[in-house]
Amino acid sequence: MDNIIYLDNSATTKPCDKAIEYMNTCLKENWGNPSSLHSLGMNAENTVTSARECVAKSIFANLNEIIFTSGGTEANNTAVMSALFRKNRGNRVITTAIEHHSVLECFKKLENNGFEVIYLKPNREGVISLEELENSLNPNTVLVSMMMVNNEVGSIQPIEQAVKLTKSKAPNAFFHCDAVQGYGKLPINVKKLGVDMLTASGHKVHAPKGIGFLYLNSKTHIPPFIVGGGQEKGMRSGTESVPLIASLQGAVEDFPNLETALKTTRSLFFYAKKRLGELPQVTFNSGDNGLPYVLNISVNGYRSETLLHFLEMKEIYVSSGSACSKGNTSYVLKEMGVSPKSIDSALRLSFSKHTQERHIDVLCEALKEATEKLRKA
Repeated sequence: MDNIIYLDNSATTKPCDKAIEYMNTCLKENWGNPSSLHSLGMNAENTVTSARECVAKSIFANLNEIIFTSGGTEANNTAVMSALFRKNRGNRVITTAIEHHSVLECFKKLENNGFEVIYLKPNREGVISLEELENSLNPNTVLVSMMMVNNEVGSIQPIEQAVKLTKSKAPNAFFHCDAVQGYGKLPINVKKLGVDMLTASGHKVHAPKGIGFLYLNSKTHIPPFIVGGGQEKGMRSGTESVPLIASLQGAVEDFPNLETALKTTRSLFFYAKKRLGELPQVTFNSGDNGLPYVLNISVNGYRSETLLHFLEMKEIYVSSGSACSKGNTSYVLKEMGVSPKSIDSALRLSFSKHTQERHIDVLCEALKEATEKLRKA
């Protein structure tokens, strides 16, 4: 596995050593039920509390504002579907047309339940207009959900300004931010952002799959999504997965300095653009002002699925879009106004702290070889 070139980090990341270490310690030694009153249970509870403190600190939240979930999808569902219980305050909900499936599918359900759903459109760089948001807000709005970073093109949304607009124009509205692609890459201060709810996933930040969290502002009250034993302050019943929760703490403790990492990755992003730009078939779907961990390109004239498998034979791993789309045409690129032919040729490259310039060099040589061989064929 050391020889592979993995450029699909927006889909999932390789678990870091500290995450694996913390997880294994719980599996082997600290395996008690955190709800038990004996010492084994108390040790497990202390582990959960330590992880909660660590995660809370990473986004400048309070300890009691972090609810552990099975991942970003559950956290997003919990946040968005809470609108059902606030329909007496208004029936308008607002999101963007380029959200993750775990958000968009919830809004479809809300629409089926009588809500008026507004889908904000992105510009060519995948950024939502604040003016369009402002024009869509009214006193009947009860929820706005806007992702921090788009998972396909890396566009960054103006969350702080959007929250301020929402609070001024729709005082009854909760603001939810899907930060799955931003957490661990961008500095996040939930108090500064002003969001009511924010969601993140462990496997995007070098923890294993199956763990994530919902930040719920202490002044924001929503009903529980999973009921039963009353764990997680009654918000998410079920025995906590202590090994997975501990692994998330390990991953968060292993975060690099985010500002330094962002600067390094931005250099890598532009290096990749320079090298890929040497191939005449390549055009870029990601703007220069987005998150540099994501670079969406089109290798025009070549189907992305064909290129993906050609690269895979050389142990270079990329994607043709969101992992959840499973190869379907990208609705994100379509909403951005990318041509159908370029969408069919799109590849998403997504970087991590492990990505190096030499990986980009190998990718470029492989793409050059692919276009030459496929053209002859």
